[in-house]
Amino acid sequence: MIRIENISKSFDDIKAVDDITVDIGENIVFGLLGTNGAGKSTLLRIITGILKPDAGNIFVDDMGVFDNEEAKRNMFFISDSPYFFANSNPIDMMTYLSIQYPKFDREKFREYLATFNLPEKRKIGTYSKGMKRQLALLLGICSNAKYLLCDESFDGLDPVMRQGVKSIFAKEMDERGLTPVIASHNLRELEDICDHVGLLHKGGVLLSKDLEDMKLNIQRVQCVFASAQDEENLKQMVNIVKVDRSGSLCTFTIRGTREEAQNAFGSVKTVFFETLPLSLEEIFISETEVVGYDIKKLILG
Repeated sequence: MIRIENISKSFDDIKAVDDITVDIGENIVFGLLGTNGAGKSTLLRIITGILKPDAGNIFVDDMGVFDNEEAKRNMFFISDSPYFFANSNPIDMMTYLSIQYPKFDREKFREYLATFNLPEKRKIGTYSKGMKRQLALLLGICSNAKYLLCDESFDGLDPVMRQGVKSIFAKEMDERGLTPVIASHNLRELEDICDHVGLLHKGGVLLSKDLEDMKLNIQRVQCVFASAQDEENLKQMVNIVKVDRSGSLCTFTIRGTREEAQNAFGSVKTVFFETLPLSLEEIFISETEVVGYDIKKLILG
């Protein structure tokens, strides 16, 4: 587990990270969501020991990180602009990283290169942006580090490559307990891959929640009530997040399980009602509106 306790970091008069406390569990895909400037990159660099926090503590499997080689070998950081040695090819990078990560799986790395059609002897400088990102991800996976921290690493990957990387993540998580941490400014980029998402804004954490719990505990119900009194009775029975109205058609976003929602609406007189699925985007909009923020402005542009 990665434990982040009251971490703060400033650069001159700019507060990049402001008193962040959050836990990142093991064997999950953790999404770190936030706009540019929200503090995602700085936080990842603090977690991996590249930067030292001004205040607070980071523990990786109960070990401090800064100046701790053992803890750092448990993590592999992929920046938003992956670095490769000048004139190097993938095999050169494999050879170097095998020194830094003694458990680096050279055989698996060569197999993945072939699978992703990345020529192992070709100069990395001639690779496209997407190919470089694929290579960085494969190097991180094959390092056999327990935690893979990715800063905007899925930016530039086409849908086929994304699906391939997702499959590898699932395989590595099942076989050796890999924990990917993926930072992105794009909610839609994280929706189909993450188990848990933390939302950063202005250097602080707005919320950190398990996606499945969020999906199970917020519902959207469309209905037409038989009378105004039935609507009032319903409002007394549910925890309402939001109500939209179009003529006699009401759309409620409420907290609770699907069963609880159906029982509540079934107990009053309606012309009809139906429970509708919510996308991750809609769930986040509801969650952030409750705490006074509009995620459409923060993340969705």
